[in-house]
Amino acid sequence: MTLTELRYIVAVARERHFGRAAECCHVSQPTLSVAVKKLEEELGVILFERSKTEVSITPVGDQVVRQAQRVLEEVDTLGELARQGRDPLSGPLRLGAIHTIGPYLLPHLVPEVHRRAPKLPLVIEENYTARLAERLKQGELDAIIIALPFEQPGVVTLPLYEEPFVAVLPAGHPLGQRQRLRVNDLARENLLLLGAGHCFREQVLHFCPECHTMVGTGNDIQYTVEGSSLETIRHMVATGMGVTVLPCSAAGDDRYTRDLLAIRPFETPAPFRQVALAWRSSFPRPKAIEVIRQAILQARVPCLQMTADAT
Repeated sequence: MTLTELRYIVAVARERHFGRAAECCHVSQPTLSVAVKKLEEELGVILFERSKTEVSITPVGDQVVRQAQRVLEEVDTLGELARQGRDPLSGPLRLGAIHTIGPYLLPHLVPEVHRRAPKLPLVIEENYTARLAERLKQGELDAIIIALPFEQPGVVTLPLYEEPFVAVLPAGHPLGQRQRLRVNDLARENLLLLGAGHCFREQVLHFCPECHTMVGTGNDIQYTVEGSSLETIRHMVATGMGVTVLPCSAAGDDRYTRDLLAIRPFETPAPFRQVALAWRSSFPRPKAIEVIRQAILQARVPCLQMTADAT
């Protein structure tokens, strides 16, 4: 039994496909298939059920893969401990962020990290919360920036800041005549939202239950924005397609925004999200996590309100 074989079965379990797993492991499919078969023979159990169209994991295979993940994480920890003994702020840190945070926080975060720890390069990934959580658990990411609520066993979650939501309207829209809006004002508008799978979409609908009637009705505009980024939606609002709700950091404060958009806060109690930093409790480079925390606190995005516990 080798660590390479353990990496192979973890990849097959994740991808549910031998070809894709081989690509992820940078080996040929026959090489991976032979190694997995060899491990099954050594253990005396079938880990995967194979067919022409799919690969499924057996109950005992699921247990073996979970243990393999733990073994691989412990091996990574050995390497991290050795690096920590040399310099915990030297060497890459793998940082994940959800799509609706990364583009707006990272331009402020990266320079601050570089100033504090110039030998700490960041390997950055943007993804959905569920995918980031999975990669954090598997040891493929060291820390992630996500919106709460977020709870995972063996993971430390530190709230960092609160970010209010704002309404974004086309310039000249009647609602723009008001200084503040009620959330349910948007229920009567063509509301543009991110596609399914984005936690920010669900947060908006949570704060505006009446807006459910405008979502998923099959109209062309709503269909067009499914799966889009916040920037794409902002551009569509500027063309007059509808209105939207954005985190304040994504609303913009440039000439484009001032000429084509109207940004309005909501009446109290205004909707907001709480953003947190999460990492495995076993991660052996706490000083690197502290650099990320301090860099976020000093990011100086104007509309963010830092959480007392984070400071």
